[in-house]
Amino acid sequence: MKKSITIVALLITALSFSQEPKKEAIKKETKMERFASRTGVITKFTDVNLSDLKSSYTVAETRIRILNSGDEISYFYQIEKPGKYGKSTASIEYSDLLEVIKAFNSLKAEVDNDVTLNPDYLENKFITEDGFKLGYYVKKGKATWYIKLEKYSSDSTLYINDLDKIESNFNEAVNKIEELKS
Repeated sequence: MKKSITIVALLITALSFSQEPKKEAIKKETKMERFASRTGVITKFTDVNLSDLKSSYTVAETRIRILNSGDEISYFYQIEKPGKYGKSTASIEYSDLLEVIKAFNSLKAEVDNDVTLNPDYLENKFITEDGFKLGYYVKKGKATWYIKLEKYSSDSTLYINDLDKIESNFNEAVNKIEELKS
C-alpha cells in the first residue's frame, strides 16, 4: 500500500511540474501556397524566364509563374537564389509586386537623407504580406541594399549593389505579366 501511495505521489509531482510541449512556430500560408494547394481542381504551373538578377555574392534566377487553378489565373514574380543546401524562392503576387515597386521608389528617395544622418545603425524596409523584404541598412556612413526572399530561411538574402538592375528586373516582370494578361 505504501508503495502504491509513493508511486501515485511521484506521478502527481511529476505531472504537476511537467511543462507544456513547445508549440511549433505557426507558419502563415503564402498567397502562392493558398492558390497552388487548392483541392478538387486541376492546377497548372507555367514558367516564363526573365533576366537573371545579379547580387553581390550570387546570381538569382527570375521568372513569371502563371498558375491556372480551375477558372482562376494568378501571376507571380519569382526570384530564386541558389544556396549552399538548397534554393530560396520568393513568390510575389502581381498586385504585391506593384506595391514593392512603389516602396522601392520611396526607399530610393529616402536613402541619401538616411546616410547623411550618419546613424550608428538605421534600417528602412518594406515587407509584403508573404514576408518578402526589400530595404537597406545604413552603417558607418554607407547604405547596403538587400532583398530577403523567404521569411523563415536564414540563407535567403540577396545584397544588391546595382539599384538600376533590380529596378529594371521589377519593371521587366510587370511588363511581362501585363503582356501575358492581354
